[in-house]
Amino acid sequence: MPRPVHGGRLDDMDQYTDIPAGTTPAGPTPATSGAAAPIDAPRAALPPAAAPRFTLRRSRTDRMLGGVCGGLAESLGADAALLRVLLVALTLITGGAAAIVYAAAWALAPQDEHPAY
Repeated sequence: MPRPVHGGRLDDMDQYTDIPAGTTPAGPTPATSGAAAPIDAPRAALPPAAAPRFTLRRSRTDRMLGGVCGGLAESLGADAALLRVLLVALTLITGGAAAIVYAAAWALAPQDEHPAY
């Protein structure tokens, strides 16, 4: 049978045991649960970071057929040869559906404007 929780303590332990002494926890505490949490001034002054947006571009330099795997490798930071092997394996496993996706990406994805040197 579980022990009852009384006044912010569980099993005779403080709720915030992992916080160093002399610091206050971030966010509302049991004592201030009805009040707003204090705002950290340096963090509040910074603008929110924009999430990086993924765009597929075909490579002009690293291409075997259409540059789709080369462009995808540049975007993901992966090895283009590994992606080509995975594409061939997926084409065999899916019965050609991966080749159709590759052809669609070849037709729809624009070429990279700035080739890598």
